[in-house]
Amino acid sequence: MKIVSSLAMVVAVGSIAGCATSPEQITSVPLNATKHNASSIAQATLAPMGSQTDLWLFVSGVPIETSVPARLYTYVYSGHCGGLGAKPVYELNQSVSTEFYSPMPGFHLKKNVPVAYDTLRSGGYALVVKQAPADGGQDIFCGNLG
Repeated sequence: MKIVSSLAMVVAVGSIAGCATSPEQITSVPLNATKHNASSIAQATLAPMGSQTDLWLFVSGVPIETSVPARLYTYVYSGHCGGLGAKPVYELNQSVSTEFYSPMPGFHLKKNVPVAYDTLRSGGYALVVKQAPADGGQDIFCGNLG
């Protein structure tokens, strides 16, 4: 079921981004759960939008102590999930509220990264999803973008 949901999300994102990009430029990146959210899965889908990158985030679940509605903070770090830079290079927190765009369970967010798709995909960047500071601010997912 989770694979079907993920596939549906990729198809939906492809449909949305289809006007601006070709299918080979839409990339899905699995995000690995940390020990704080071990039973959940997540996926980021990236698509070029001129000099920026659109990012759709699907999260299957959050730690039980997370407030409702869930507030998820996302960051792009230099490095990789096993060795992140000291500070994020991009904070993607214009909006942190999760939304439901489909009947699939889980949380969905749309973000805009102020850097070109090719730069993000060139290696050396990781996406981190964190709980809100009020919920502990723990890293709950990480995925290498390149």
